[in-house]
Amino acid sequence: MQTGTLQRNTPGAPHTTTRSFWRSEALQRILAFAALVVLLIFFSLASPNFLQARNIEGIFLSTAVNGILAVGVTFVIITGGIDLSIGTVMTFSAVITAKLVTEAGMPIPIGIIGGVLTGGLAGLINGTVISRMRVPPFVATLGMLYIAKGLSLILSELAPIYFERGSGFTDLATGVIISIPGVIDIPNAVLIMFGMALIGSFVLFRTVLGRYTFALGSNEEAARISGVNTARWKIIVYTLTGLFSGMAGVMIAARLNSAQPSLGQGYELDAIAAVVIGGTSLSGGEGSIVGTVIGAFVISVLTNGLRILSVPQEWQMVLTGAIIIVAVFLDMIRRR
Repeated sequence: MQTGTLQRNTPGAPHTTTRSFWRSEALQRILAFAALVVLLIFFSLASPNFLQARNIEGIFLSTAVNGILAVGVTFVIITGGIDLSIGTVMTFSAVITAKLVTEAGMPIPIGIIGGVLTGGLAGLINGTVISRMRVPPFVATLGMLYIAKGLSLILSELAPIYFERGSGFTDLATGVIISIPGVIDIPNAVLIMFGMALIGSFVLFRTVLGRYTFALGSNEEAARISGVNTARWKIIVYTLTGLFSGMAGVMIAARLNSAQPSLGQGYELDAIAAVVIGGTSLSGGEGSIVGTVIGAFVISVLTNGLRILSVPQEWQMVLTGAIIIVAVFLDMIRRR
């Protein structure tokens, strides 16, 4: 009987392995990377300006801010939640950084810490409202979106806050440490984005917080019954996302050498799109930082390439939305 069992199971093993691959999140990352390669080839052939060093540097810079935001919100989406406030929290953090440095006369490192902690505080409030007050994540973070936007406008008095020229603050984003002579300069913001991605990946796959993040998204009720303090860990996850938003705020302020209070709303959509394209499931329980970074580059390359081809901005939004729908649809098929 044992031999018969082996004979029946062995032929089915390759089929099971193949089916597991098609249902794996690795497939989504492969598809995202393939889409990135296709976009690079297409825009390179469509316009000779696409592969110019200055344009590639611009893609890197735009990816850096969105990438940091996307890495942060990956944690929330893996838990099965959502954070619509990351864009305006980013702006609010930039305003706080500018206020500390330009008006309070604080050293730049203190301003940076203040901006990052401001984002963390917003995330802490989001997590507390969601886990303790039982407010749905969509509603809670939508409220924070407007709160952060309003506070940014109030504190800045509706005007941009500029950093002093020559202060060195802008070097944090646009400065260059790594350069390929005669080919391309890699902005510091890109290095910081990859550094944040490494930190995020370590936390997600090598710490207790990461394990509980996946547990919350897979089955929150089962985790709670198992003795996990789900409310506390959810607060920590949203706080972590807020810290990443604060760092993104510092980066965009350094990139523009100013805090623009009217900027930020809409960034959350690009970040969430990057996460979804990268293979993180909106249903929770699955995701990776590598996929998110790939998704961020897909969004930046698509936006930049369409702009170079003089495609109207409204059509750029249409195409981006279509890609998001396709990514979610593929994820649904894979899960089935």
